Amino acid sequence: MNNTHEPEHKDEGSLHDLILSGLTPSRRRALGLLGGGLFAGSALAACGGGSGSGSTTTTSTSSSSSSSSSSSASSSSSSAAGSCVEAADNTNGPYPADGTNSVSGSVVNILTQSGVERSDITTSFGSYSGTAAGVPLTLTITLEDYSLGCAPLAGYAIYIWHCNRDGKYSLYTVTDQNYLRGVQATDANGQVTFTTIFPACYSGRMPHIHVEIYDSLANATVETKALKVTQLAFDRTTCETVYNNASGYSASVSNLAAISFSSDNVFSSDSAAQLSAATVSLSGDYSSGFTGNVTVAVA
Repeated sequence: MNNTHEPEHKDEGSLHDLILSGLTPSRRRALGLLGGGLFAGSALAACGGGSGSGSTTTTSTSSSSSSSSSSSASSSSSSAAGSCVEAADNTNGPYPADGTNSVSGSVVNILTQSGVERSDITTSFGSYSGTAAGVPLTLTITLEDYSLGCAPLAGYAIYIWHCNRDGKYSLYTVTDQNYLRGVQATDANGQVTFTTIFPACYSGRMPHIHVEIYDSLANATVETKALKVTQLAFDRTTCETVYNNASGYSASVSNLAAISFSSDNVFSSDSAAQLSAATVSLSGDYSSGFTGNVTVAVA
């Protein structure tokens, strides 16, 4: 995959309003069925996916298990309605460790290393040792089939990675660690849950998490076999609260102030519906940690 991304700036008004208001587009049926079960056609539909309410604290912080149950119910509802938004195709960036680039002349590919299949990605593994500090985040991703009425996809592999609270990536700008990277197979509900930290905002990008989708763990060995490469987003209000109050995120304050979704060279190319669906829905707070849920739909 080409690690460069050509900026495609869109009208700031509609996108800006979407993010700041927390409103999501109306749900519209993405696929129409003809008699005999044949698809008459499809239309990219706006679904209410992921965008936070703007409040960083809820009346009660969900546990990991209750988050999974809640997300399962949400997935079932979405599937029954047959409405979801196909995730945007985004760059895997300069620090993927997925076999597509090199560091000091050596190809970096964590996907082939024993131990990469795991739920807790806060620690390094194998020959590396260390733990990423930061605000705890328990993230549940629900994978759905956009082409088949948003049915959950079981047995698929999801690889995620993101920067630490200093805005740096393991194996690249932090060469002695391989934390904040991991792969899991989706369960019967199409879900995986990762234990990680809230990512920082580094210069030139809105806070994000990278995601690669594979049709099986066996094929999750190099990015060229991925079905989808995309990114998850976080609402600005929550990011501001975290960065202004949580220890270790001070550099993110000025970085976030200098960027927006419409000036970000990745998210600016997403439609408003795609960006809304990719925005992680959060409960909790910066002192006790967050529980997040998001749905990723692939064709």
